[in-house]
Amino acid sequence: MPEITASMVKELRERTGAGMMDCKTALLESGGDAEKAVEYIKKKGLAKVAKKAGAIAAEGVIHAYVHPGSRIGVLVEINCQTDFVARSDDFKQFVELVGMQIASMNAQYARREEAPAADVAKQKEIFRAQVEEEQKQSGKARPADVVTKIVDGRVEKWLAESCLDEQPSITDADKTIAGLAGELSAKIGEKITVRRFVRYELGEGIEKKQSDLAAEVQAAISGS
Repeated sequence: MPEITASMVKELRERTGAGMMDCKTALLESGGDAEKAVEYIKKKGLAKVAKKAGAIAAEGVIHAYVHPGSRIGVLVEINCQTDFVARSDDFKQFVELVGMQIASMNAQYARREEAPAADVAKQKEIFRAQVEEEQKQSGKARPADVVTKIVDGRVEKWLAESCLDEQPSITDADKTIAGLAGELSAKIGEKITVRRFVRYELGEGIEKKQSDLAAEVQAAISGS
C-alpha cells in the first residue's frame, strides 16, 4: 500500500474541494497517483458534495436503534437539507446502518475535531506509560523521538477507531462511514451529517457486587 502523506492529501483537497478523508481514500484507491485520484473524486461525485459543505442541514431524523437482546441502545441525530430526503429509502437505510455501527463499534465521537483535548491528552499519557513499561520489560530503551512517534501513532489509531466517520463500515470494510455519507450526498444531492449520538449499554457504570461462592460457603461452615 503506498504511503499517503498529509501534503498529498492537502494538495488534492485544494484541487478538488473534496473532504480530507475522501481525498485520502482517493489517493489510496489510486495508488498515490494524484491525477487518478482527481478522476476518482469526479467519478464518485465527491467534488459536488464538497460544494454543499456550507449548506445548512437542519432536517433529518432522530433515530432509535436497539440491538437484538435489548442490552445496547443508540439514539442518533442525522441531518439532511429537506424533509423529502429524510423520508427517502436511501436516507432511512443509511440512518439504520449508522445506528447499528454505533452499537457494534462503540464510537466515542462523531468526528475527530469533536474529541475533547483532555481525552486526547489522557490517551497520550496512557500510551506513553505503556511504551515506558514495554521498555522496562524488554530492557531496551528507545530514543525520545522514537517514543514520541510510537505514542503519536497509537493516538492516531485510537482516534481512527473512536471517531464514527473514520470507522470502516460494518457492512463494507473498504468504506468508512464518512465515505458512505459522501456517496449518499452525491447520489441525492444534499448534505448529509451525523450530528450527534448517545450509546447506552445495560448495566454500564453500575458497580456490580463481586461474590466469591467458595468464600461464602466457607464462612457459612465456620459460623455454624
